[in-house]
Amino acid sequence: MEPRLRALADLSVPEFREYGGRHEYDGQVQDLSPAGVARGLAALGNGERRADPYDEAVLSAFEDSARVVYGELEFHRINPLVHVGNLDVACYDREYAPAAERAEARRRHLARWPDAVDGAIASLDRVARPVAESTRSAVRGLAAGLDDSDEVDKGALAALDRLVDHVERAAVEGPQDAALGGPALARYLGSGEALDVDLGTLAGTADRERDRLTAMLTEACEQVAPGRPVATTVAALLRDHPDADGVLREAREVTAEVLAWTKERDLAPYHDGECRVGPAPPSRRWAMAMMSWAAPGEPEGPSWYYVTPPDESWPAEEQQEWLAVFSRTTLPAITVHEVAPGHFSHGRALRHAASDVRQLLISGSFAEGWAHYVEEVAMEEGFRAADPRFAAGVAIEALIRVTRLACSIGLHTGAMTVADAAARFAADAFLQGPAALSEAQRGTFDPGYGRYTWGKLAVTALREQARAAWGEGFSLPRFHRAMLDLGSPPLGLLATAVERG
Repeated sequence: MEPRLRALADLSVPEFREYGGRHEYDGQVQDLSPAGVARGLAALGNGERRADPYDEAVLSAFEDSARVVYGELEFHRINPLVHVGNLDVACYDREYAPAAERAEARRRHLARWPDAVDGAIASLDRVARPVAESTRSAVRGLAAGLDDSDEVDKGALAALDRLVDHVERAAVEGPQDAALGGPALARYLGSGEALDVDLGTLAGTADRERDRLTAMLTEACEQVAPGRPVATTVAALLRDHPDADGVLREAREVTAEVLAWTKERDLAPYHDGECRVGPAPPSRRWAMAMMSWAAPGEPEGPSWYYVTPPDESWPAEEQQEWLAVFSRTTLPAITVHEVAPGHFSHGRALRHAASDVRQLLISGSFAEGWAHYVEEVAMEEGFRAADPRFAAGVAIEALIRVTRLACSIGLHTGAMTVADAAARFAADAFLQGPAALSEAQRGTFDPGYGRYTWGKLAVTALREQARAAWGEGFSLPRFHRAMLDLGSPPLGLLATAVERG
């Protein structure tokens, strides 16, 4: 990598290693101590400009984002999850290299945990109580799969205990207010997207999208169960799910269906590669469903759609709550999102992208926005058109995402408390009790979790621009290829797809 891209990689080691496939970082941890972050920031921007104006604009946007995240907002001081990602060794579970090679890299990585924890404790001096309370389980979860009879693992676990204690103290002694503040949230959201963000406009957009989705859900539920209240129908739909033994079987069946349907409709530019379905590795069993793709910098290999059944040791009620995520109403929409034409298809396009900038610099708002957008595209294009449950599932999932956007703005501008946000998830997204509270708490430490809806709406708006600009030459395959040829473009640079497509 040339110096500017290398400087960004050095400030984003876990992301470049796992999602970019840059395995020269295997066995390494990022220096997230105050001094290490300062050195990383000083290295940004030192190198030549890119000849392609789009690639240069992407590179500049990501440099700006790094300066905001680490320089202005100092996330390494306020968010334990920055350090959790740095310590996580689940990245070595996917078969991108021989097992022995990956095992050795994992061992080197664990051997560096004591130094990484020293850096984390030195940095994490401003963790708010709500953030510490919401993230401590993720910190403790890093111990999954480690063996205290092994000397390297034992040293790593001892270091982790120190980090757990540090976060636990913050949960008692940290400041109560976790809000970034409106101007800081706007800078955070806009910097990596090459945009200036008006939070009031974005909040209004979220409210209008909620109303549209509520109408969509109402219509679908009326088709499923005429005359019944929407909430009653949604509850019944979510109770219709496979048992723990059937989750993977049904996920594999739906995966085969969406891959074949996407190829038939040519809704993504590439239909190569292998997508396997299986439970997440032990350290990521918190993930009900996620895509781990074969990254651009790796040799060809399988991508994994992780679908994790509940643990058999859990109480029956908790198992049923977990299984409701895989209802026969929502699993198809989730699989479109995670597999095709969603994340798996996007991952295939990244491997074909024309430059390292396009392969490696991934806008989270575009990546999640694309996968969320294609859920509704599938509905529009007739996927399972005879079954109104699919439209209901798309709407149910989308209402959770749009409520995240509204709550992230409310929580970080001070307009909402966590209790207010939980009430909004209950009222607008049909979540109850612990599920609503968990979503609300996530907003305290993941201020960008509204990226799904924001990205979806940006892509949808661009589609109308392309339709107007291209006239009779417009088609969904052409539009989708034009976007994905750009890699994972910052939202502010999306118009390049219309100009070049």
